[in-house]
Amino acid sequence: MAFPSFSLNCSDSSSVTCRSSSHQYGTGEQANLSPTGHLLVAVFLGVIGALGFLNNLLVLVLFCQYKVLRSPINLLLMNISMSDLMVCIVGTPFSFAASTRGHWLIGEAGCIWYGFINTLFGTVSLVSLAVLSYERYCTMMGSTEADVTNFRKAWLGILLSWVYCLLWTLPPLFGWSSYRLEGPGTTCSVNWHSRDANNTSYIVCLFIFCLVLPFTVIMYCYGKLLVAIKQVSGVSKGKGRMREQRVLVMVIVMVVCFLVCWLPYGVMALIATFGKPGLIPPAASIIPSVLAKSSTVYNPVIYIFLNKQLV
Repeated sequence: MAFPSFSLNCSDSSSVTCRSSSHQYGTGEQANLSPTGHLLVAVFLGVIGALGFLNNLLVLVLFCQYKVLRSPINLLLMNISMSDLMVCIVGTPFSFAASTRGHWLIGEAGCIWYGFINTLFGTVSLVSLAVLSYERYCTMMGSTEADVTNFRKAWLGILLSWVYCLLWTLPPLFGWSSYRLEGPGTTCSVNWHSRDANNTSYIVCLFIFCLVLPFTVIMYCYGKLLVAIKQVSGVSKGKGRMREQRVLVMVIVMVVCFLVCWLPYGVMALIATFGKPGLIPPAASIIPSVLAKSSTVYNPVIYIFLNKQLV
């Protein structure tokens, strides 16, 4: 596969892109992040990678071991856990190793590969959360009981989520934007900093269709569920009201964690694309990236261990 070429306009030397590209992959000194800073990032990535791996592996083991858990809606949860687990296996270790050394270690081709798979698996997890919320909405708002033996709809949702995410993560491999070093040069992602129309158009589309749209679906579906549950609990007291409170807490946690994990990264991308060059220093740009990776730890806890009333 031919990798896209990278042409940069480095008239502003403060640009993160220019800093990242001004050195050979794995040999240059990274600006604005001290050895202590790299060590802190490595510690955070190590903890996130270890906890994310253990949490998601536990979920998959439980699903395989207990047949009672094998329902269509739990199959969607397994898809989320699988994509998060793959991030922990084939993504986080490389950024962890790079942070311990203070620079990228596996070259330009490795950077493109890392950027693609992390963007793919992260987007699959994000879109799958929206698919899951829609499935729960349809199940609970339906007039008939859900068929726990019909896996066709769940498999279709999983297939569509992967195809949809591939449609949005493959283009940088073929010239619509690109995958490059980001921040202090220890992780790789979509090229947020190039100002040409080719790149900015991709960033806008990615932001709308892979962040705003999933979040809108999640908010709409869970909002409608809360309204329905509140109406039911208004008629029946006691257990109905307790159920409403549990669901309310779970939905609030879901939305807050979604925003905490992904909104800073999306906002940073837009600022880097449309804001003043150099506005986001490398030391600050690594924080949204780490927060996005932390979703691999939160997802199993929220969507598996805290949602007994909906699974």
